[in-house]
Amino acid sequence: MSSAATVESVGQISGEVDLPARKEVVVDGCRLSLVEAGRGEPVLMLHGYPQGLQTWRYQFSPLAVRFRVAAPDWFGWGQSERRFDRPARYWDEVERLGALMDALDMPVANLVVHDYLGYLGLGFAGRYPQRVRRLAVLNSRAHRTFPAASYLLFWQLCVAGRTPGLRRTAAALPLGWLHRQLLWPYLERGCFDRELMQEYIGWMDTPRGRRWLLHFFRYYELPERPELIAGLARIRCPAAIIWGDEDPYCPWSNATDLARQLPDAGLTRVAGAGHFVMEERPLEVLAALEELLERPANE
Repeated sequence: MSSAATVESVGQISGEVDLPARKEVVVDGCRLSLVEAGRGEPVLMLHGYPQGLQTWRYQFSPLAVRFRVAAPDWFGWGQSERRFDRPARYWDEVERLGALMDALDMPVANLVVHDYLGYLGLGFAGRYPQRVRRLAVLNSRAHRTFPAASYLLFWQLCVAGRTPGLRRTAAALPLGWLHRQLLWPYLERGCFDRELMQEYIGWMDTPRGRRWLLHFFRYYELPERPELIAGLARIRCPAAIIWGDEDPYCPWSNATDLARQLPDAGLTRVAGAGHFVMEERPLEVLAALEELLERPANE
């Protein structure tokens, strides 16, 4: 049975897909929850905001037939530990990606990154190109930033996170409810169901969860990073830019510009799909990832 058929047999969008049992690894003093399966070349799948490792549920097992695949909940997200002594400064987070690879005994890996981890993954690949065998970037701010409406939303969270009085006030707000409203259109599109949406963001309903979210935004930077853009030319590995073109947060122009600036990038346009493209159109994303992983890697 082909990998595409494996996904289709459980339902393109709404079907239940089993992942391996979770395990834990300690990285930079933080306990991370992850799943891992398969043998062969390492593939590290990294989710975006505000989700967790389940976002790769349709692609994980098919890829694990031929590759060693690992997918964690990133530091502070999902079921991973939320610590307040690990600021989410950009380059600190980039270095944590390398520390995660070290902890998993992956000197070199194929990186599959979405959204926030696409932003981090580009920084990592530009700084450590010798550690990235192939790179897939899905709907992300990437090397740019956000359109005005979403920029304003995240700016408000950044201001709240950086202002002590506002931080205390915002920590009492229903941040979980706010995220449910923002994710509701994707629920209606069939990207995930209510149970999985709760798994992604339910921790924001707790006082500690709300405080940690504001701690994250205390260090998050919205403007473009010139050094990140300058580093794109150093990412010479085969790359795949895979994009839902109806994304209000990460526009199609980000994808076309990123594909133009990376030396060896292909571009896959998933027409009519939104931000969570790997959940909304799993077969097309799986096919694009398999195509990338078939390409000869630079040695």
